[in-house]
Amino acid sequence: MPPLAWYGIVLGVAAAVTAAVTMPARWLSLRVGYIYPPSERTVHETPMPYGGGAAMLLGFLVAVTVAALSPAMHGIFSNSSEPLGVVLAGAAIFAIGLVDDVLDLSAPAKMAGQVLAASILYFLGVTMYEIKVPLAGLIALTPSVTPLITAIWVIALTNAINLIDGLDGLAAGIVAIAGGAMAVYGLRLMELGVLPLDNIGPLIAVIACGVCLGFLPFNFHPAKVFMGDAGALFLGLLMAASTTVIGGRIPVTSGSTYFFFAPLFIPLFILGVPILDMAFAFVRRTAKGGSFHAADKEHIHHRLMRLGHGQRRSVVILWAWTAVLSGFVLFPLFIPRVNAFIPFGAAALGVGLYTLFHPGLRRREADVVPAGAPGARGLPARRAGGPPHPNGSPPPGSEHQGRAGDLIPGPPAPRSGISGARTPRRA
Repeated sequence: MPPLAWYGIVLGVAAAVTAAVTMPARWLSLRVGYIYPPSERTVHETPMPYGGGAAMLLGFLVAVTVAALSPAMHGIFSNSSEPLGVVLAGAAIFAIGLVDDVLDLSAPAKMAGQVLAASILYFLGVTMYEIKVPLAGLIALTPSVTPLITAIWVIALTNAINLIDGLDGLAAGIVAIAGGAMAVYGLRLMELGVLPLDNIGPLIAVIACGVCLGFLPFNFHPAKVFMGDAGALFLGLLMAASTTVIGGRIPVTSGSTYFFFAPLFIPLFILGVPILDMAFAFVRRTAKGGSFHAADKEHIHHRLMRLGHGQRRSVVILWAWTAVLSGFVLFPLFIPRVNAFIPFGAAALGVGLYTLFHPGLRRREADVVPAGAPGARGLPARRAGGPPHPNGSPPPGSEHQGRAGDLIPGPPAPRSGISGARTPRRA
């Protein structure tokens, strides 16, 4: 059986195991009280169990075991400590997220856990070798710099995925698309002879895609189970490990291998939605003089909700953006002649995203809402076809929709902030 078929088998195993154990994990979470209760700031109206993160971890472990036993992937596991490093780092970051779900860790404690996971990756060899800096060429990383870069990369991607986990199915869907795109990219580079066949990056990306596909049917709106910080941080760790050993180990960057300045820019496109959301959050919060991990209601998915989209439509829109950005990475590998047009397309996408989600946009739009229109200033938000709320605003959690179009949404509830700041979830 060709090696590519084995990657498909591993993908199927990861998805099947995760799907098979998600509902038992949900049941166990309910029995032990591992749940997220509703509050005045949440969207869900009943206690929502966690457990999705545990199902993902189990699906990952089984998939790694199957890959290790396959003869076609023997080279990835033989004489290499990297698979063990990803497994141990994933278990560590999952444990940190699990404790955070239960005890609500402080931001410094949560970041210390992320540094611990990054340290495990570093000491077991899951690191970058070089970075191609635009206009400066290829820079080999020294042992004095590599630990810092590894830690920054892990902290950035784990928090980016954690921040985007604000609507049902959003984080899992984005990582499924991004993981699939990263796997295709890495496997294509292997086929071109640019990336060594024993690189673990495509395998980790395939497994990340698989566990998300297995979890999505239970997490898409209306969700039956949450992944929690345990699951979000775990997915971020997998994407950090995969992008590290692919983007940081490509020796050449010309022609068919990549279209832009550096291979390390690849994950910035594939994971563009969560990374852009995190960057906006950092600038927005620090510009106001507050802490960068203080939660707010200004994430990209919140803005889409305020534009009038329901939960499902907002999620699908951000999935589509992730797919488009991933296409910018993959097309030049298969159609090299489009390389010249990619920078212009990337600039257009950046302008479009900035225009759509600029912090002042909704405030200016609110000023010009016609008098008497639903949602106009001074008029209460209301259910379609129903009377207005007597106090002029919808009750807490009223943006929770039973089906698309049932509700004119009020302000959506916030999700968690960077490095441990917590805001209530939604269902």
